[in-house]
Amino acid sequence: MSTAPEGNPLDLRAWLAQMRELGEIDDVTGADAQLEIGAISQLNVKRAGSRALLFDEIPGYPQGWRVMSCSTSSPRRLSSILRLGTEGSHQGLVQKLRGKPAQWLAGAKDFAPVTVSHGPVLENIQRGEQVNVQAFPAPLWNEKDGGRFIGTGCSVVTRDLESGWINVGTYRVQVVGSDRVTLMMIPGKHGHIQHAKYIEAGKPFPVAIVLGADPLNYLISGIEVPFEVSEFNYIGAILGQPVSVVHGEVTGLPFPSGAEIVLEGFCHQGEAAAEGPFGEFLGYYAGGVGQAPVVRIERIYHRHQPIIMGSPPGKPPNDYSYSKAVMRSAILFNALVQAGVPEVQGVWAHEVGGARLMNVVSIRQRYAGHARQAGHLLSQCGAGAYMSKYSIVVDEDIDPANLSEVMWALATRTEPSEDFDIIRRGMGSKTDPMSIAYPHAAPLASKMVIDACKPFEHLTRFPQVVEPSRELRDRVREKWPGLQLP
Repeated sequence: MSTAPEGNPLDLRAWLAQMRELGEIDDVTGADAQLEIGAISQLNVKRAGSRALLFDEIPGYPQGWRVMSCSTSSPRRLSSILRLGTEGSHQGLVQKLRGKPAQWLAGAKDFAPVTVSHGPVLENIQRGEQVNVQAFPAPLWNEKDGGRFIGTGCSVVTRDLESGWINVGTYRVQVVGSDRVTLMMIPGKHGHIQHAKYIEAGKPFPVAIVLGADPLNYLISGIEVPFEVSEFNYIGAILGQPVSVVHGEVTGLPFPSGAEIVLEGFCHQGEAAAEGPFGEFLGYYAGGVGQAPVVRIERIYHRHQPIIMGSPPGKPPNDYSYSKAVMRSAILFNALVQAGVPEVQGVWAHEVGGARLMNVVSIRQRYAGHARQAGHLLSQCGAGAYMSKYSIVVDEDIDPANLSEVMWALATRTEPSEDFDIIRRGMGSKTDPMSIAYPHAAPLASKMVIDACKPFEHLTRFPQVVEPSRELRDRVREKWPGLQLP
């Protein structure tokens, strides 16, 4: 980690100013942290043209102590976060993302974060008896949640005991006391692996929880960056400049110098607390109440008038389902092309399935068996095998992101006895609410590949679609612009 004055502080407020200029922010005043912020956020992402929300004047908290939600739930906002301009369409954004993850990964080694001695995050520091996590407006997001979750759009910074590798992951954080929070890390995730090493060695596990920063920080901490690659390096590659970090007083862990709020402390062996339930990303309370490691908070750093970055899951579409859909769609597109599938026109990992359970690819058919090849590879490629229940292949005239068009193709271009293939004992997950019906101790699940393309052997004589020609559509749109025809 280098020491230089240059670097991007991952300042949320700079991004907010840009979004205000684009008309992408709605200010909400007077919403209660007890359920109202969560309800407004859930309803907001379900309306067309929804904007990011910035909540202020939250009852019971100082004015200016704010909560943000819905930061990544539109193509314009997501493309700006990823520094890809301001793309307005789903597939346009997927195309801009194609190949980018590989480029960013290759460049990560050249963008180690830089250490600075000062930054806005150090404007206020709570130590000792001053530490009070409950001073911040952590929302009760859903009516049946087990408590207040201060960490949803957060980034958890940890260090590997053996290599010193810095990992940044998104793990939910529940408030359980003035100086204690729980940290829910799913087994197999990088943070969980690092935690296990410390506990097995009988050492306290150092943690720094970033509760607000440029949304790029939490977006990247929530995707699958490879083992032993630091997300800070990966973010630097996206920015084209290193991330500016300061180091915690008690753990020495780095965190963005422009962060809004950072909780710093340790997990100790044998310390756990009840965690959950919490509304999951598929729209169910599938996890129930469990035990999670407790982090004893020894320092809190925060800016004046701090902002909590919220990103609660829930019934799709939810706060972050759009960003997951776009990122996963680009990864799946690349995987299909790299596997040798020609004429891939578009891919979409549908929000209704949490960007995992239902994936659709559109192709221009070139040979017999082309559709089945695409469907089975979509279902079983490295990026698509986990939790994918339904893999649907459609023709090039179908927008894979338009669920109505996909269902029309499925209803009119399939023969159930011929076009539905079942794969048994595939990769499943206990977060799938249907896991209650799995007859296996391991999370196994069946998968379906649906060929919703016109039969290849009948392409030339398949009934024509009833719709205006492209030329006629363009002419009427130009003649009657006030109608805003699609």
